[in-house]
Amino acid sequence: MTRFTAFLFALLFWTVQVQAAGLVASVDRSRLSSGETVELTLESNDVTLFGKPDLTPLEPAFEVRGTRQINQLTTINGNNQATTRWIITLLPKQNGSVEIPSLQLGEVRSQPITLQVIESETQDTQNTLAPVFIEASLDQSSVYVQAQAILTLRIYHSVSLYDDSSLTPLQIPDARIEQLGESRTYEKVINGLRHGVIEMRYAIFPQHSGVLSIPTQTFSATLVDVQPSPDVASQGPKPGKLLRVSSAEIPLTVKAKPETYPADAPWLPARSLSLSESWSPEPDHTQVGDSLTRSLTLKAEGLASSQLPPLPATDINGLRRYPDQPVLGNQNSERGLIGSREDREALVPAHSGAIELPTVDVVWWNTFEDHLEHSSLPARTLQVSNNPSLMVDTPTGSAQVNYAADSEALWWWKLSTVVLACTTLLGFGLWWRARWQPAILRAAQTGPSPRTVLDELKRACQANDPHATRQALDAWARQQPETLADMAARFVPLSDALDGLNGALYSETGQHWQGEDLWRATRAIPLAERVQDPVGDSGLPPLYPK
Repeated sequence: MTRFTAFLFALLFWTVQVQAAGLVASVDRSRLSSGETVELTLESNDVTLFGKPDLTPLEPAFEVRGTRQINQLTTINGNNQATTRWIITLLPKQNGSVEIPSLQLGEVRSQPITLQVIESETQDTQNTLAPVFIEASLDQSSVYVQAQAILTLRIYHSVSLYDDSSLTPLQIPDARIEQLGESRTYEKVINGLRHGVIEMRYAIFPQHSGVLSIPTQTFSATLVDVQPSPDVASQGPKPGKLLRVSSAEIPLTVKAKPETYPADAPWLPARSLSLSESWSPEPDHTQVGDSLTRSLTLKAEGLASSQLPPLPATDINGLRRYPDQPVLGNQNSERGLIGSREDREALVPAHSGAIELPTVDVVWWNTFEDHLEHSSLPARTLQVSNNPSLMVDTPTGSAQVNYAADSEALWWWKLSTVVLACTTLLGFGLWWRARWQPAILRAAQTGPSPRTVLDELKRACQANDPHATRQALDAWARQQPETLADMAARFVPLSDALDGLNGALYSETGQHWQGEDLWRATRAIPLAERVQDPVGDSGLPPLYPK
């Protein structure tokens, strides 16, 4: 058994080493038109690999246009890591689904990758004969209002250009525009002539229904003079001439929101939408007073994160809720923008028992299949147990009876009654004796006075320190004729101020807590419910024997 276990560990270690030292393959895009090139990148972290990968398996389906190797050394936490990349430019020989086969370097192999090569449309003869021309296209001719339409701009050039090229910025008054990543460059063969291609993609979100016009875009560049004169090549302006080309104006039909969509639901036109939930920690063994973080994540393909609405809040009796700021994010993909929104909130159970969390439902419109859909999370039940070691202030009617604590309190009450009776008799005897003695000064008070405790509470509130305020508040409450929970139950401003203080202690927003409300609520309690400050030494006359 020991040998078998050692063999398994050795096999696992060998597998990890092979994966770490493997050959990872990736492409700059997985969908392309016929005649266009694609860049295949092979990457390895194994410094013992030398030479170049064997490209022979590529010959049946691809034409290798060029290869280059990049060596990089990075330092992370004092550890040096060497990375080697081989970038291979490939031209597919056929259309349809084409697979880049597994390539081998030494003892390691890369994973295969599948490409989709689409038959390219016939280019305009005038454009294809021009040395530089621009092409603009939309992924669809009509979209719903606030839904995504993808505009692709491709600039083709069969001649060399200087790096002073520019493109007019895309501006559409009645639409929101998001650029999808950086521009991409590749090659494409048109009518047997090789062209360089500069591609840019934009996500357009129309804000009004009707017909939206995509304006023309103008590209400017200076052509390279292949035979510059010697006197111009050394000094003066760059040889060649400035060329400007413009794209055609494209109409886009924008459809209004369907009448069948619920009027009270946020309008969410997306290609796909998912809703997920996570907890930290998992609510399997929850006790009263535990802090649970619930995260609800909404992810939509074809929408920006700013278009996603807030998810329903967890407003449940028995749960104190402390929300955090939402986390928004956008991700680019081949089919456009993917927006995400994560809403996090801290939930603190206030009593034991079963707490029901309702279903979370999101209504959205499926633009791919053109119909209404619902994405939801099922309802769940939290089983909360008692936590004897934690004292939690709860509103009237929600506190649970702790019989063990009551029995202990009753025992202490009996003991305190006996002690009180003894001290009363002792005090009466001392008073009787004091009647025949000269006047004496009152003994100095021990422990903090109510005025001192109240000043500490005031200083903590004005300093906006939730932890110091809680300690001062507990010290002040111990000198009152009733408990803090009883006062909060009968005095609403004090209850609201305590909720704010508890929120600052449980959530991550404690540094923004303001103590002015708590101090104002404390001072506003009716005089009959507070311990009056003791009078000065001159407030009571000394005792004189009669």
